[in-house]
Amino acid sequence: MSPHSLERYLRRFPKAKILVIGDVMLDHYIWGGVSRISPEAPVPVVHVNTESMQPGGAANVYNNIKSLGGQAELCGVIGHDESGKSLLRALGFSKRRQPGLILDGTRPTTRKTRILAHSQQVVRYDREQVQDVSQAITRKILKHVESRLSSISCLIISDYAKGVVTASLMAQLEQLTRNTRIPILVDPKVGHIPFYTGVTLITPNHLEAQQASGKSGHDDRIIHEIGHQLRQQLSCGAVLITRGEHGMSLCDSSGTSRHIPAVARQVFDVTGAGDTVMSTLALALSAGASLQESAMLANYAAGVVVGLVGTASITHTQLREALAHAS
Repeated sequence: MSPHSLERYLRRFPKAKILVIGDVMLDHYIWGGVSRISPEAPVPVVHVNTESMQPGGAANVYNNIKSLGGQAELCGVIGHDESGKSLLRALGFSKRRQPGLILDGTRPTTRKTRILAHSQQVVRYDREQVQDVSQAITRKILKHVESRLSSISCLIISDYAKGVVTASLMAQLEQLTRNTRIPILVDPKVGHIPFYTGVTLITPNHLEAQQASGKSGHDDRIIHEIGHQLRQQLSCGAVLITRGEHGMSLCDSSGTSRHIPAVARQVFDVTGAGDTVMSTLALALSAGASLQESAMLANYAAGVVVGLVGTASITHTQLREALAHAS
C-alpha cells in the first residue's frame, strides 16, 4: 500500500463530520530563555519573552480535525472562569455559549501551564479538578450527543481522566449508538479501560497497553499478544497501539497484527501527537478508508506533528506533503 494511494482519502476529508466528546483543556505556554541559576535555590531563572494559549485535550482533537479540513463539533465541560473564556477564544468561538460546551460553575476549566526555555520544557503546573462530573452534567452531554447522531460520521472519545468520561457516560453512549453505524474511537486512560466495551477502536500507547494488560515487553510478538488480549477483553473492533520510535501496531478482529514503522524524521515534542493520531483516524474512516489504511495515514500525520514544538495541529497541506515526500 503506497503513500500515494492514501492521498485519495484526503480529498474526502471535508465531507466528514466528527463529534469529539471528552476532557477539554487550555494549554498555556510561557516561552523564554535561561542565562543564570537563581541565588535563592538551584533552579533556572526563566526570562519570559512571550506567552500563548492553545486548545488542549479534546479541544486539540477538535482543532486537528478542523486543520485537516474536516468538519468537527466539540462536547465537554468548561468552568465559569477566565480560562474557559481563553479556551473559547483559542478555539475561535465568538460567543460565550456553545451548544456542546457545558458550563459547570463548581469546577475550573482544566489548564496546563508549561514553562519552556530554549524550546525545552522546564516545568509544568496544572489547575484542575478531576472528580467525575455530576449526573446532571452527564445527562446534558448525552442529550447533546443524541441531538447530533443523525449528522455525524464518527464519534471520538478523548479521555484524559479529568471527570467527563465516566462508566455511566460510556454505557449510555453505547445504548444511544447501538442501532447506528457510527464508529466510536477512544483515546483511553488505563484506569478507565473497562468503560470501553464494544467500541470500534481504542488507541493506547505502548506503556498504557502494557499497564492495562499486565504484560511487559516491546517486541512485535508481545505487542501482538497485548493488543489481542485487550481487544478480546473489551469485545472491541480493534486496538491500535502507538509505539513511539517503533511506529504503531494494529490488532484487529482477524486475529492478525499489522506493524507500521515510524516515519518521523526528527522528534522535537510528542505533546498532542495522540490527538493528531485520533483526528486522522476518524477522518480517514469517515472518508471510506479501511482500519489499516486509516492507521497508516495517522502514522504519517504523527510523523509531522512530533517535529513541532508545543501542542500542535497538523494541516491538510502538511499531511499531503508528507505523503508526497514518502512516495
